[in-house]
Amino acid sequence: FKRSGWFIVVIATGINLIAGLLYVWSIIAAKLVTDYAWSSKQASLPYTAALVSFVASMAVFGRVLDRRGPRFTATLAALLMGAGLVLSGLFIHPRWLVFSFGVITGAGTGIMYVSTSTTPAKWFAAEKNGAVTGIVVAGIALATVYYSPLVNSLLGAVGLPRTFIYIGISVSAVCMLLAQFLANPPAGYAVRSEPSAAQKSAPARPVPDQTWREMIKTPEFYKLWFMLAFSSSAGLMVFGHAATIARVQVNWAGGYLLVSLLAVFNVLGRLLGGALSDRIGRLNLMRIVFIVLAINLLLFSRYDSIGLLAFGMAIVGLCYGATFPLFPAVVMDLYGKKFLGGNYGLVNTAWGVGGVIGPMIAAAILDASGSYAAAFAAASALLAVSAMLSAGFHRPADEAAKTFVHQE
Repeated sequence: FKRSGWFIVVIATGINLIAGLLYVWSIIAAKLVTDYAWSSKQASLPYTAALVSFVASMAVFGRVLDRRGPRFTATLAALLMGAGLVLSGLFIHPRWLVFSFGVITGAGTGIMYVSTSTTPAKWFAAEKNGAVTGIVVAGIALATVYYSPLVNSLLGAVGLPRTFIYIGISVSAVCMLLAQFLANPPAGYAVRSEPSAAQKSAPARPVPDQTWREMIKTPEFYKLWFMLAFSSSAGLMVFGHAATIARVQVNWAGGYLLVSLLAVFNVLGRLLGGALSDRIGRLNLMRIVFIVLAINLLLFSRYDSIGLLAFGMAIVGLCYGATFPLFPAVVMDLYGKKFLGGNYGLVNTAWGVGGVIGPMIAAAILDASGSYAAAFAAASALLAVSAMLSAGFHRPADEAAKTFVHQE
């Protein structure tokens, strides 16, 4: 049947509502520490492995996506996500969960993310890239709003092994069904651009579609890569340790509620960040986000009440979420849409590095000192570096977002 751009947005967002699994790991990690006597470092390893597998699969299967299309890659992703979760429920052991949840589920989630985050924008004009991508990636963040209480409830009702199995079967079935409707625009598809008054006053320049081999020869690629690695490490550190931060810092056992709070503001950040970047420019918004988040984390160890900690978590969720639609939109602005799957998959390997830097350093510092203070300070410093890098583009992505016209 005939598909439209907004139909693809709905399908991709629906898939992401089901596939947003990784952000609830802090609840599972807390269960492993309290009920299975794992150390904080052991409980962080499957999550870290999942992040690494996530971005490695994006880098590899982004190019498969460009060749075979999103229906193929999204179907494969649904199978891998479900298989990894079911296998995780069979044997609760540190090394096994690194393989089952970390490698298999992480890979499936990464393949699904590159399929859903890059496909919808191909149906729209350039000036809507940020808003469309923001809507789609908001689905992943919104998933945590219901996953957090669902997982917490299942853990209490049926235990950890069956929680893995029940979620695995459900996720695989629903995502596989929705994947059958995901598609690229047909050959010869063209979109009508409707630029703003500011964009009409600027001379239009075509964006040539560049392959990943051409992209890595440009300095902008490396700046984007380090900006994403450093900034994501801060957000992922807090997301991966939210429940434990609440227990250590304010002696509160209700940390799973902070995961839901993070999710709500993560959603708002993705929606607002995507739409706002279409108006003020990607890099301008990035700098604002990096500076605000750096100040927040510098003060984070002083949030010594539930109210203050909730405020700090809300800022983290908002800022972290705002960056998510920005990076794929910048890649589209600078390198075109034709090879977006492979190009963004390669840029997003930085997110996996951030997943190692943030959660693992935080876990090691907590085990050694009993506090997260040094981890918050380190994350703040990395964000300051990201802000400085965002000011050094020779080929401004802000200009690209406003003046480049995509060639179909």
